[in-house]
Amino acid sequence: MRVLVVEDFEILARSIGTGLRREGIAVDVVLDGDDALAHLELTRYDVVLLDRDLPGVHGDEICRRITSKKMESRILMLTAAGTVKERVEGLGLGADDYLAKPFDFSELLARVRALARRSATALPPALECGELTLDPNRRVAFRAGRRLELSPKEFALLECLLAAGDRVVSTEELLQRVWDEHTDPFTTALKTAIRRLRVKLGDPPIIETIREGGYRIGEG
Repeated sequence: MRVLVVEDFEILARSIGTGLRREGIAVDVVLDGDDALAHLELTRYDVVLLDRDLPGVHGDEICRRITSKKMESRILMLTAAGTVKERVEGLGLGADDYLAKPFDFSELLARVRALARRSATALPPALECGELTLDPNRRVAFRAGRRLELSPKEFALLECLLAAGDRVVSTEELLQRVWDEHTDPFTTALKTAIRRLRVKLGDPPIIETIREGGYRIGEG
């Protein structure tokens, strides 16, 4: 899952980004409307956390553009104004959900995951390949009935590979979908995560390395 946080209060923006990353979500953080539009032109986001009162391009205008261009991103609008009138206005602009500040992070996380399940690229209730099963909603994975103890990043990586079916997922795509824009393309983070994931999945090996291509899930 890839999320864009658009919030001009930097402390709050960085805090949200840190919290979501701890849950294995790839997050980009921007502090104004112009930067938000630049990111949306280059990257496909599953969910956009959008503050309304932004410097530069207003949050309402960003919401309109996402909707008018039929982008796949779901919009969770954030605002200090929590009146019914404000919520109705936000939803009328095309937002999918509305959350008033201050909010509890656990509620924010639940709403982000709910919106991601409703996106144009939403995952089915369960992903399966042979004896391997992953439930994106319950955040659990099993192989041959054995529950896998995965870190948030390992879970996100396995989810991305399973969602691709028999398609080879490139290194670049995995870095974009599981990490974020600040990840060094030459980092060993992906190889390290793949190695740890293979150990936890056990034998027979199920993750194939495709030379000069990427990775793919096989039935083992």
